[in-house]
Amino acid sequence: MVYGISLALLGVLAAPSLLLSKKPNAKELLDKITPFQGWIGLAFCFWGVWGIIQSVLNIGMMTSHLVWWLSWIGGSVLEASLGFLLGYGMINKLLLSKTEEAREKGAQLLAKLSPLQGRLGLLAIIFGVWTIVASILFH
Repeated sequence: MVYGISLALLGVLAAPSLLLSKKPNAKELLDKITPFQGWIGLAFCFWGVWGIIQSVLNIGMMTSHLVWWLSWIGGSVLEASLGFLLGYGMINKLLLSKTEEAREKGAQLLAKLSPLQGRLGLLAIIFGVWTIVASILFH
C-alpha cells in the first residue's frame, strides 16, 4: 500500500496543474516541496530503476501473478521516468556532469520525456490508486 501511496504522490508532484485546478490552496504546499524536488526525483529515479531490476529478476512471477508483475514493472518504469524528470537537475549535477557523452544522453532523454510529464503524472496517480485498491481487495 505504501508503494501505491508514494506512486500517487509522485504523480501529483509531476502533474501539479491537476492538483492546482482542483485545490487552488495546494500551491502553498507545492511551493514548500519545490526546493526538495531534485532530491525527491533522484530518490524515485533510483527506486524505479531498482524496481525494474527486481521485477526482471523475478520474471518467473509472470506465470502465477501476471497482473501483479505487470503492475510492478509498470509502476517502476513510471517511477524511474518521473524521478528522472523531477530530479534531472540533481542527476545532471551528481552523475551526468562527469562526461560530455552522459550529459548529452541525459539531455536527449529529458527532451523526449518532458512533453509527456503531465500524462506520466496522471498515469502514476492511476497506477498508485490501482495498487492501493488492489492491495486492499486481494490481500
